[in-house]
Amino acid sequence: MTKSPHSIGADQKVGLARKLMRGHRIRHLPVLRGGRLVGMISERDIYWIETLKDQEGDELLVSEAMSPSPYAVAPDAPLSEVVREMAEHKYGSAVVLNGAHVVGVFTTTDALAVLAALLAEKETA
Repeated sequence: MTKSPHSIGADQKVGLARKLMRGHRIRHLPVLRGGRLVGMISERDIYWIETLKDQEGDELLVSEAMSPSPYAVAPDAPLSEVVREMAEHKYGSAVVLNGAHVVGVFTTTDALAVLAALLAEKETA
């Protein structure tokens, strides 16, 4: 899980979201409005909105490209349930919320890292 993840405002430009993702080597950004989670934007969202609207990201708002109902979990949510839900619904990430505050992002890459550690542990046992 990425703790204290980067985020972006809903009224920011998609081009800024792309720049943040590339600069920090991440693929998902929680979208906030007034400090509250209102969506999630991914590299894939940016690709699709630019392709479908045939516009550059500097012309589009994050709110136009984001997924408005991201999968969100509590910090103490059982990992097995989070991963099962992500797999079942093909979610690329889960936003970790402590109350209304974004405290982390758990991605499929994080899930694979956990799986790799478990397999390595099993192989050395």
